[in-house]
Amino acid sequence: MRRLLSALSLISACALAAAMAGCAGPAPAPATHRVAHRRPAPPASYYLALGDSLSQGVQPDAAGVSVSTADGYPDQLYALLRARQPGLRLVKLGCMAETTATMINGGICRYAGGSQLAAAVRFLHTHQRVSLVTLDIGANDPDACITQPSVNKLADCIGKAIPQATGNLAVILARLRAAAPHTRIIAMNYYLPALAEWRDGLLGRVYQQYGVRVANVFGAFQTGDFGNPAAVPGLGTLPRNVADICRWTWECASPPRGPNVHANQAGYQVIAEAFLAADTA
Repeated sequence: MRRLLSALSLISACALAAAMAGCAGPAPAPATHRVAHRRPAPPASYYLALGDSLSQGVQPDAAGVSVSTADGYPDQLYALLRARQPGLRLVKLGCMAETTATMINGGICRYAGGSQLAAAVRFLHTHQRVSLVTLDIGANDPDACITQPSVNKLADCIGKAIPQATGNLAVILARLRAAAPHTRIIAMNYYLPALAEWRDGLLGRVYQQYGVRVANVFGAFQTGDFGNPAAVPGLGTLPRNVADICRWTWECASPPRGPNVHANQAGYQVIAEAFLAADTA
């Protein structure tokens, strides 16, 4: 009898335990919770865009006023580069109407260091992971001569402005190189035929001296091609270089937006692709 009672007690205890566990069989193994592991964010790196109005993506608004936009070549180049560099960040320090002199000394845009060059050097010193610097500067230097009252004074002004600008450019590049000796620096030449002299050796020689690659915007816009006519809607058949200027800038647009030498969105894309080609060459 005692053995029977012991057996019945054991069976009852097991049944009670099974009921409390919510099942009649063995207790299930404890559930394992999977913890979602997020991939670490890629390390931040920087693309620093320097220069004049082109580096700010300036275009004329409906009233003809030149304003900064998010469609400039740095913005479009950044979008292309970020696809392969997820941690890349764009920093634009460019200044509308900047010359080589004001980039060194300040006077147009306000910077904590007093000038765009000082701000750029400070940024390069304080950010170790700057993967690219782009530069467009020099187009506005000869423009200051346009207001001269006579042809002789105009010629004299241009004769002084270009050598001064070349010397200023050497100062700019020397300081950038000293601050970032191993960073890729790419500079551009220009697309306007009136600035062809910059293309013919002056900018290129200085850039080469400091190991700076050149984005061949002059070539991308077919600036030297006065033949090979191309049709432009609303304007007829034009020499290739003029046609590209009309298609990719606001120079041939009707007032009040035109004429304006700044690139349009398509033109900035052409410039961005020229920088990309120089970067991957």
